[in-house]
Parts: sequence; C-alpha cells; structure tokens
Amino acid sequence: MPALPTDMLGYDRAITVFSPDGRLLQVEYARETVKRGATVIGIVAKKSVIFIAEKILPNNLIIPESAEKIFQIDDHIAGAGSGLLGDARVLIQKAQEEARRQQLLFDEPIEVSTLVKKVCDFKQLYTQYGGTRPFGVSLLIGGVDSKGPRLFITQPAGIFFGYKAISIGEGSSVVNKFLEKNYKDSLTNEEAIILGLKALKSYFKSKFEEKVVEIAIADGGFRKLSNDEINKYLKSSLK
Repeated sequence: MPALPTDMLGYDRAITVFSPDGRLLQVEYARETVKRGATVIGIVAKKSVIFIAEKILPNNLIIPESAEKIFQIDDHIAGAGSGLLGDARVLIQKAQEEARRQQLLFDEPIEVSTLVKKVCDFKQLYTQYGGTRPFGVSLLIGGVDSKGPRLFITQPAGIFFGYKAISIGEGSSVVNKFLEKNYKDSLTNEEAIILGLKALKSYFKSKFEEKVVEIAIADGGFRKLSNDEINKYLKSSLK
C-alpha cells in the first residue's frame, strides 16, 4: 500500500477514527492483507459450487494436507479464505455455529445467503469498536440450498456480494479477468474445475506446475478431491 501522507498517520492507528477524507484506514489495511494472501477461486456450476485454493507451503517439510484452505461449514455449505488464516478459522467456526443453531431452532438447514449475512454482521462489528481490529481475511462461502447453487464473497468491512465466479487473493485481478471472459452458465463440475485451474495458470504461468492446490465440491453435500483426482485435472488443464 502506498505510504500515507504525514498529516494522515495519526488516523491509521485506531479503528474508530475516520481520516479527514472519510476513510477507515485499518479496514483498508485488512483489504491489503487479503490481496497478499493465497489465490482462491469459487465457481458456480450447474448443480454445485466448486472451490479451488492455492496452498502456500513455506518449506518442503510441511504436510500439504495440514494446510487447509477450504472448510466444510454445514452439510451443504463450504467456505474458503484468503488473508490471515487464523482469522479465517475464527469466522468459519462462527459460521458453523450459526448453521448448527439454525438446525436446532428450526429443524432445517440454513440458507447460504442467511449464513453469509450473519458472518458479515459479525465482521462489521469489528470495524467499529475500540480495542479490536478488522478481520484480515475475505471468505468465499457457497453451497446448494433451496434456491440452487449460490456463491458469495465476504469482505473485511462486512460487505458481501453474490457471484457466478470470483477469485480472491494475490492473483485475483488476473484470474477474475480470465473468469469473466471464459465463464459460461450451466458448467459441469469437470468443466468448472478445469476452468478454475486454467484461470490459476493465467496468473502463475510457468510456475503453475509447481503449485499445490486444493479442490472441493459443494453439491448439496461436501467432498474434497483426492490427490489423484486433482492430478488428473491438472494434466487436463495444461493441454
């Protein structure tokens, strides 16, 4: 992020103070954290939502399966985050609690949009109280409910939007341009996965083959692809 003018430096230390030009600088810093995070993609297919996440492994001794980026929230909903992974885990746990509460109180699964609103209400609280900071993470939350497959992005300020396909993280600007150009309605799972991997390749280019990725499908249930399945799709996307 560009250096702040000297007359604004006092406004970047407190979340409850607006700068003279109406900015909450702590929220903007949280957005910058997301931009530096791992690249994560969500794509709405014909009957499911596909999640693809880049795994950043600092060294070769880390077990790839332990570096989760995609999480199951409910039987029919999943989430993936970019930014501070610790913040993502707190928000995923909050989402899981809200999903369980809905099931206990009303004996029915929670709608994806309802869950997203509850998570974003929680995120927004951390933009207005002293002694706290905004969550330095954006989440993609998606799944299949009574309205079909749905995908949302939640931002640090507590804003959310619905998308057909979207990327967050370091390579999002390049990946989103690729998705916007190549996305089609009613993709099959296989077509959506290959589209997502090709979108990643458009950003990483020659380094793409070195990347470790995680892929999951939310189609009324939740399933993560095995390494063998992922490798098959990786080979298809390289053609």
